[in-house]
Amino acid sequence: MSLSAKTMPTPPVGGLVRSGRRTKKLVRSLRPNEIALIDHDDLDRVSAEDLISADAVAVLNCRASRSSEYPNMGPLLLIEAGITLIDLPDDRLFGLCRDGDRLELREGEVWRNGEMLVAGTLQKPEDVRADNAQRRLEIGGALEAFARNTVEHMVEEQDLLSGKIDLPRFDTEFRDRPALIVVRGVDHQADLQALRPYIRDTKPVLVGVDGGANAIIEEGFKPDMIVGDMDSASDATLRSGAELVVHAYPDGRAPGRELLDSLSLEHKVVPAPGTSQDVAMLIAGEKGASLIVSVGSQFNLVEFLDKNRRGMSSTFLTRLRLGEKIVDAKGVSRLYRPSPGLSPAVIVLAAGLVAFLIVVLVTPALREVADLFWLKLRVLLGGNV
Repeated sequence: MSLSAKTMPTPPVGGLVRSGRRTKKLVRSLRPNEIALIDHDDLDRVSAEDLISADAVAVLNCRASRSSEYPNMGPLLLIEAGITLIDLPDDRLFGLCRDGDRLELREGEVWRNGEMLVAGTLQKPEDVRADNAQRRLEIGGALEAFARNTVEHMVEEQDLLSGKIDLPRFDTEFRDRPALIVVRGVDHQADLQALRPYIRDTKPVLVGVDGGANAIIEEGFKPDMIVGDMDSASDATLRSGAELVVHAYPDGRAPGRELLDSLSLEHKVVPAPGTSQDVAMLIAGEKGASLIVSVGSQFNLVEFLDKNRRGMSSTFLTRLRLGEKIVDAKGVSRLYRPSPGLSPAVIVLAAGLVAFLIVVLVTPALREVADLFWLKLRVLLGGNV
């Protein structure tokens, strides 16, 4: 009797391993068909899409890929893309293997050269779907936690709402100009592509938040400013000539400062609560931007909960502070009607001229009129008849 699809063993998966405790940094060096070893609690959609784009053959996670009360979409996206996902019981594999080691994954077990290194839990599609369905029924807990977190931020980080954040003088001019802020997030690349006519016509200030600056350059534009801890922007992007602003946290940490110092790149430091995208939006708002278009940032409750981190509450508060000045890229791309420019008119004029010349050449009477006109024109210009 044949086994059903649910009980059939998963075929072994093999490949070279590449490790990184920060997923967004790892994907920059991950090569196609490699196994990604990560340390990522509650794998979110953006990180999963990055791993899919990097063509990972499998993902080994030293944390629980789904542990929150909200049904995060990352694990299911990986599995539906054909990527093996195994949750490991701890992070000992970081010390047991090195980048470039060839591993073989058998169900939830990790093998190297005939030796089993660690046994984890293979994430199967039917289990993940059932778990997500159950969590949707119990989403009240996630909503309560988000609301409680937001209230805590309103008490602890009142500067986000009161406007008491001190900003230095920047070389980038925002006043009375639209600003377009790109964050590495959901559909950020597709949204940026859809905004090409808007960027061409309005010439907004282009601000990249960490890896969002890479996306700006990939679309053929140049960022005016890069904000963040610089952990996912490439060295080439950091050297593109953009004004660099390091986000320093309230406890004094400024992770990007050391990197920029090592690259001998000038930069400014902005100490502020919240996330780097909050800082970018606050800079644009406080420096007089007429409109702030947000690309890749969380804009609805589903995206806030899927990101599932404490900082998302500060982002929610930042939106409250900026009010109607901030709009989502999807809304702009759907409502904005680009100016036609000269290209269509030139094409129509050229097509009409070609058609006219063809008619003249095939009609004897018109050809004689054209010859007479040409002779008179030469006489007027002083030419010899």
